[in-house]
Amino acid sequence: MRVIDLRSDTVTTPTPAMRRAMYEAEVGDDVYREDPTVRRLEELAAEIIGKEAALFVTSGTQGNQVAILTHTRRGDEVIVEAESHIFIYEVGGMAALAGCQARPLPGRRGALDPADVAAAIRPENVHFPRTGLVCLENTHNRAGGAVLPQHLVEAVAETARSRGVPLHLDGARIFNAAVATGRPAAELAAPADSVMFCLSKGLGAPVGSILAGSEGFIAEARRMRKLLGGGLRQAGVLAAAGIVALTEMVDRLAEDHENARRLAEGLAQLPGVAVDVAGVETNMVMVDVTDSRWTAATLSGALAEAGVRCNAVGPRRLRLVTHKDVSREDIDEALRRFESVLREAPDPARTGTVYG
Repeated sequence: MRVIDLRSDTVTTPTPAMRRAMYEAEVGDDVYREDPTVRRLEELAAEIIGKEAALFVTSGTQGNQVAILTHTRRGDEVIVEAESHIFIYEVGGMAALAGCQARPLPGRRGALDPADVAAAIRPENVHFPRTGLVCLENTHNRAGGAVLPQHLVEAVAETARSRGVPLHLDGARIFNAAVATGRPAAELAAPADSVMFCLSKGLGAPVGSILAGSEGFIAEARRMRKLLGGGLRQAGVLAAAGIVALTEMVDRLAEDHENARRLAEGLAQLPGVAVDVAGVETNMVMVDVTDSRWTAATLSGALAEAGVRCNAVGPRRLRLVTHKDVSREDIDEALRRFESVLREAPDPARTGTVYG
């Protein structure tokens, strides 16, 4: 039985072109800035994202934490959206590493209201921490891959800038946002002082992310990367796959978006689950479990036994993510397996379990 893995676009495997590029990569010691393939990736990434310079980092979390370390000083406060990856999924890194505290604000489908940001920026007062940074996330993971409205990104950036506060953009999936909106990634990233994006999600590279910003920012970020143990040596074998990701894998993200919509439309027809089809903008589908005999955890477990992997992201919510290793045929097969599993809902009277 073929396993259809919809847990995340992080499960993608490198393409044959990536494997060839990795095998043939020219390498050197990147800590000495002597790896030509890494330098080529960084120059290409900076050009594509519209910033002066870029830095190859091992992961999106490392890129975000390097950005926070570079922008802030100990004791600062960082304004984040309350459901953001930086706040939920990065192990309290800003506190543990940068000595900063988070100021989470509720968003609307991941987007912050500029007025809320303005109100949250601390005035000068001996009792208060300094607001050192504002962070946004585009696309927004826990909002189901939602694309941030660009006018709100620009307004938040202007609000922060007027108070002397930089803006960092967690753009892990910014190319999904670019493809969905038809706007260049550089345009989406333009309001931000720094931006991180992943090569290892929908773009299919095996390892790595990019942090980009001004030349001065990246020079200091390089020091922070070294502090975190992220100074790599012959890293060109990894960077080579990143070059292929940026040059060959961006436009095909449209296929993932089409498959996500097909999946959402099919799931919306099934009893026991509910999907906001109109809210599916990119490659994520959020599924609410409405049949009281299931929880998200028990349903995801039953689906895994049927060869469909997905993640529970709440007591009654599943997240399904499409990517290059899931075809249209896989989507149709996943829907058939979903329907079969939902027909066999557990009997609480027999199991003695209450699914609430």
